[in-house]
Amino acid sequence: MSGEPDQIIGLYERNARHWDADRGRSLFERPWLDRFLSLLPVGGTVLDLGCGSAEPLAGYLIAKGIRITGVDASPTLIRICQSRFPDQQWITSDMRRLSLDQPFHGILAWDSFFHLRHDDQRRMFHVFRQHAGALAALMFTSGPAYGEAIGAYRGEPLYHASLDATEYRSLLDTHGFDVVEHVVEDPDCGHHTIWLARSI
Repeated sequence: MSGEPDQIIGLYERNARHWDADRGRSLFERPWLDRFLSLLPVGGTVLDLGCGSAEPLAGYLIAKGIRITGVDASPTLIRICQSRFPDQQWITSDMRRLSLDQPFHGILAWDSFFHLRHDDQRRMFHVFRQHAGALAALMFTSGPAYGEAIGAYRGEPLYHASLDATEYRSLLDTHGFDVVEHVVEDPDCGHHTIWLARSI
C-alpha cells in the first residue's frame, strides 16, 4: 500500500511545522488523560511515544507535574518540543527501535502507534513491556477493527493499521498488562478507539 510507515516518518518531518500549526488544542482528550493520570504517582514519569510537538497532550501532563520523555522520529518536531519544554527529555528515535535503560510509570502512544504495520505493532508490545515499571499505565489508540487504511495529510498518503480487539487483548496479556478500560470509537473523544492498561 502507498503511504506505508517508513514513508510516514518523512511526511511528518517535511510537514512538521504545518502539523504543529494544524494540531487542535481543544484537548478533547482530557478525560482519557485524566484516567491515565489517575494510575500514575504524583510527579511520575511518562514515556510519550510519537510525541509530536508536545502540544497539547504532553503539555497537559507536564502541567500536572509529570516528567516527560518524549520520542519522535521527526528531528524538527523534537526541536519544537525542546523549545517549548526545555526541562523535559526529548529524543529523536523510531519507536520501533527504542531501548532506553529506564522504566517509566506510564507509557503513552496516542495517534502514533496506529501508523505502524501489523507486525511492527505486535513487536511494539515488547517495547512497551521493556519500558514499563511496576504497575505502569499504558495508553494507546488503535483502529476499531483489523485492517489497513490510507488517509491523507496535505496531499500526501497517510497510512494506518489496526489489529483486532482480541489480538490486542492477547498481546497485552502475554506481555503482562491488564486492560483497565477499552472504548471503541468513543464519541466523546473524537471517535478514537482507546486502550488503557496497567502492567501486572
